[in-house]
Order: sequence, then structure tokens, then C-alpha cells
Amino acid sequence: MNTLHTSPDFALSFRVFQPEPAQPTALVVLLHGVGGSETNLADMAAAISAQAPGTLVVLPRGPLALGPGQFAWFRVAFTPQGPRIEAAEADNSRLALTRFVEQLQLAHGIAPQRTVVAGFSQGGIMSASLGLTAPERLAGFGILSGRILPELEPQLAEPAQLAAVQAFVGHGELDSKLPVVWAERSDKWLTALGVRHQTRLYPIDHGISAAMQADFLAWLNSCIDSSLR
Repeated sequence: MNTLHTSPDFALSFRVFQPEPAQPTALVVLLHGVGGSETNLADMAAAISAQAPGTLVVLPRGPLALGPGQFAWFRVAFTPQGPRIEAAEADNSRLALTRFVEQLQLAHGIAPQRTVVAGFSQGGIMSASLGLTAPERLAGFGILSGRILPELEPQLAEPAQLAAVQAFVGHGELDSKLPVVWAERSDKWLTALGVRHQTRLYPIDHGISAAMQADFLAWLNSCIDSSLR
């Protein structure tokens, strides 16, 4: 992992997983959860880099600082009635993430059809928010122990655009932070929207198991390879 990049040329601060390919053929952006940092998904970045050495793996930092080494894409309160989000912050982060992905694509000459964005928990929420509102920027998105925000509905892309993007949903059946019903809702919503997707459930709490990561990596490889056909 290299040093943190902070530049006016990019909408978010970020790190690039090393070794960085000289001429990347694909782009994967991995997003951390609330209270985490861009280094949280370094192990997954390493696995992606090993599987596909030509892939540029980028780990951005959420724009909101919650404390030392703790960042978020938006603030959220977990209540008995379910998560309550700061919707304006979520939307601002969605727009920043959309710009950031486009900036990376332009800087490295990588087509949207060779780009995947995925994340854990709140990072998965942001991945879905980008993929469902700007599907033309991606080949696919991954929701790992996350959900799709109901607040997103007025901003969804047209069905014809959504038909071109793919998704992966992985979730723990024992998730105590975001219960598995959120994965079930995501699955139903993606089906209704016509988004091609896989949904996989695992006997774990809130997290990413080895099996979830393996299934995601297999989907990722297929998603990027399908852009060549």
C-alpha cells in the first residue's frame, strides 16, 4: 500500500494497492465501512491483484472524519426502527464517488466496461448508490454486508441503462448490524430493476468471510471478462 493521495484532480483521497500495474487493463475501487479507513480492505485488494495483475486496485477514504483513523461516507444512527441516515451526506458522497471513478478512468485510460466498484457495509451501500444511478460508469458493483438505500429510488437510472450493469450481493445470515432481510430486499429490488446479479448468504455475523470473498472474486473475474465478449 502506498501513501495517501490527496489532490485537487481527484474528488476523494485514496491509496493505490502496490505493485501498481504500468498499463492497467481494469479498475476496481474498494470502499470501506463506517468508522473504518481505506486500509481495511487491503487483504481483498491483495487477492484481486494476485488474481488479475493488470488490475488497478484503488482504495478511497470516506470524506467524513469521525475520529482518529475513522471515516465514513455519511453519518448513520442504528435505531430499533432500523438505520437512520444523513441523506444529504449520502448524496454528496455518491456524487463525489461518481466524479472520482470518472477521474480515475480518464487518468488511466480505463473504460467503464472494465470498472467495478464494491464495498463493505456502508461501502457496499455507496457502491450500489453509484451503480444504480450512474450504471454507464461501471461494469458492475458489489454489496458486501451492505444494503441499497430506499432513499435512492427517485434517482435511479432508466431500465435500459440498468440492464447493462451487474451486481454481487453477499451477506451474513447472522448479521447483527444489518440483518439479512436487507440482502433479501436488495435481491428483490435488483430483480425488479432488471439488474443481473448474484446473491449469496453465509453463516456469519457482520463481516466478510473467506467464502464470501472467494465468491465475490469469482464474480468479479466473470464480470470484467464479460466486457470483452
